Amino acid sequence: MPIKNSFAEMHEEITAWRHDFHENPEILFEVHRTAGIVAEKLREFGCDEVVEGIGITGVVGVIKAGNSDKVIGLRADMDALPMTEITGLDYASKIPGAMHACGHDGHTAMLLGAAKYLAETRNFDGTVVLLFQPAEEGGGGGLKMVEDGAMDRWNVQEVYGLHNMPGLPVGEFAIRPGPMMASADEFEIIVTGKGGHAAQPHDAIDTTLVSSHIVIALQSVVSRNVDPVKQAVLTVATLLTESDTQNVIPQTAKLRGTVRCFEPEVRDLIQERLTALATLTAEAYGATAKVDYHRGYPPTVNAEEQTQHAIDAAQAVATHVETNTPPIMPAEDFSYMLEARPGAYIFMGNGDTPMCHHPAYNFDDAAIPLGCSFFAELIERRMPRG
Repeated sequence: MPIKNSFAEMHEEITAWRHDFHENPEILFEVHRTAGIVAEKLREFGCDEVVEGIGITGVVGVIKAGNSDKVIGLRADMDALPMTEITGLDYASKIPGAMHACGHDGHTAMLLGAAKYLAETRNFDGTVVLLFQPAEEGGGGGLKMVEDGAMDRWNVQEVYGLHNMPGLPVGEFAIRPGPMMASADEFEIIVTGKGGHAAQPHDAIDTTLVSSHIVIALQSVVSRNVDPVKQAVLTVATLLTESDTQNVIPQTAKLRGTVRCFEPEVRDLIQERLTALATLTAEAYGATAKVDYHRGYPPTVNAEEQTQHAIDAAQAVATHVETNTPPIMPAEDFSYMLEARPGAYIFMGNGDTPMCHHPAYNFDDAAIPLGCSFFAELIERRMPRG
């Protein structure tokens, strides 16, 4: 790989940071140790400004060079997942029920490596804003940082992020303009009927039966209401009743699930149809259904111009860059930063490892110089000296 020599020399040091983060995972906004180390290192590197507590526990580092008023943001997520690790690594998690199962330890370490290089070389003309974010895994830390002024306070003009991708070879990148990852909405449906004895169903209104019909009805939303050339997922993942015995018809039942799509109009349509089908199906069987629909992360949408800038930087340091990779249905709260500023999100190969969120997952340290080189190359290309 045509990586920058500095990162080959720093590889062992950055790997040690990554292993320390991996051994001490922190969840959601409780990334106090990680954020403290990040802030300490940014000050050691000589960043012009380091601010903690942005977006509750986020950290922002600022590096300036030259006289240009160009400002570019680079983002890394810091949080882990509430999972138990089974890797057996020497540096496996020491925290019960917490694990870096998505590679955020690697993302944080790579952006720190890039920060050290950029602070030492200052081989650019402008301002780099380093965004170390908490709570990507379900907490919306990206939104919190935006709301707390991470874009406005430092006048960030465009923003970039990356994520490791198991199954993609180390040394390669993948990206596309437009929708890259889906929105992530959640719903809960409470079905209320009339409880009774399982041997006397005529005296009851069976919420299990009603819920089953709602599940079947909801399968028609994507297949019969959404334009077939557009992508969407509606999954009912849980059906729970208050009964755990074989001779009781439960009074209530609860369905929970997720909706994923890319276009705002599809998002609106699915919410509308889901609500109507649930309530009207329940009514047809003499029951009621209360729908609680929660909109989560919006789609992650890459701006066309910034996508090309990311491609140019990746091609300078990688063995291969897939420039029109298919969009995927998982969600990412970097989407909030992309709603606030134009930018791009890119996948970086993590080799033949278990998928993210698997208890045997591990970030591949061989990818570290590549990720650091991408960040540094992007800055030097977008804000060249002279």
